[in-house]
Amino acid sequence: MKINIKDDAQTYLADKIPAGSRVILTTDDGSNKYSSLGGSCAIGNKFQLVILKAADPDYTIDLENNAGYEMSTAPADQAYLGNGLNITRWHNSLALKDDSGMLDGALSVVDWRNVSPETEAERREKMQTIGTKIC
Repeated sequence: MKINIKDDAQTYLADKIPAGSRVILTTDDGSNKYSSLGGSCAIGNKFQLVILKAADPDYTIDLENNAGYEMSTAPADQAYLGNGLNITRWHNSLALKDDSGMLDGALSVVDWRNVSPETEAERREKMQTIGTKIC
């Protein structure tokens, strides 16, 4: 699978993601260990770039990209990603798009290189609190 990170997005990301970093593209809807956002309104329309220290064995789909990142996504997330996948700047944010149109107009970048994963119970509690405020 390929993703084109457009020049304006690469410039923006240069200050946030070190060159050659391990990065995953994943949903930010509470469905994975990198997201504590909860609520059905976020399913399939909220994404994030997560910087990791090492590869995550759950993210097995390589994302060939033109920015030099070691990038991947999970098989479950691949269902939301179509042909012509790209990241660009849009309204002073990052936007994730494909040939079908806008997937997320506020793509976030999260650095997990020095983060200890939350327990399932901690994540569930946070999701319940946040979920009542976003949907």
